[in-house]
Amino acid sequence: MSRSKINLGMMLVIAVAPAFAHSAGDLQVQPQLRSSAFLVLDETSSSVLFSRHAEVPTPIASITKLMTALVVLDSAQSLDETLTVTDADREHGRGAFSRLAIGAQLSRADLLHLALMSSENRAAHALGRNYPGGVPAFVQAMNSKAALLGMSSAHFVDPSGLSSQNVASPADLVHLVNAAAGHPVIRQYSTDRDHSVRVGRRMLEYRNTDLLVKSPAWNIIVQKTGYISEAGRCLVLKTVIKGRSVVMVLLDSFGKYTRTADAQRIRKWLEARLVEATVAANPA
Repeated sequence: MSRSKINLGMMLVIAVAPAFAHSAGDLQVQPQLRSSAFLVLDETSSSVLFSRHAEVPTPIASITKLMTALVVLDSAQSLDETLTVTDADREHGRGAFSRLAIGAQLSRADLLHLALMSSENRAAHALGRNYPGGVPAFVQAMNSKAALLGMSSAHFVDPSGLSSQNVASPADLVHLVNAAAGHPVIRQYSTDRDHSVRVGRRMLEYRNTDLLVKSPAWNIIVQKTGYISEAGRCLVLKTVIKGRSVVMVLLDSFGKYTRTADAQRIRKWLEARLVEATVAANPA
């Protein structure tokens, strides 16, 4: 892998972590990632382990909902307030499916929970519509927040991510993931395995769209999946692997399970490198 430098805000990082560069042969032993664009950051050593098209903005689908959550929480609107899903929240096009019927009433907290955990599109749109000034003001706040976070190539046009005009680079999304990880509400809601809400007389059960949260092998701090045809399958997460803080951004995976498999490959590779480093530092 090349040792090209990538500027993530004020931090200068290198494409191969020096701590793991034991020999020229080791540098060639890398997981074969199948996502089209990615950036994997070992925050403990401030090193990028892998990257491809890290600075190229691309559609991010429902990864958008992490920004939606940040703007909602920044607004300090009551999470206990009951909001009604209306026809204005009925989005159209491929991927616009929702289990929330028009007229459903839920708390802002439940809408945020479903948006982050199950990628509920009407929930995300209802959150934006109930922002002071409505969706236009909400989208403006999303773009202002992106600029504040240093997401230099990011642009948002809707709160759900159904629009292919919601774009960001993998480097941008590292900033977004870290900002989201700073909020306990986002950490909890995005990593919950399931959540049930009462809609009228019915209880609706939702599951997390990220299978990794169910695995005891993972310690995930925050995560979000995404999919529209223009973006492919996407996954961002912040996790702890053998005591090291790692951010993974995986965009435009071609298969339903490829993004998850890529994350598994990265974790296993890093665990193996850490074992090698420990053995090298403590020879028998």
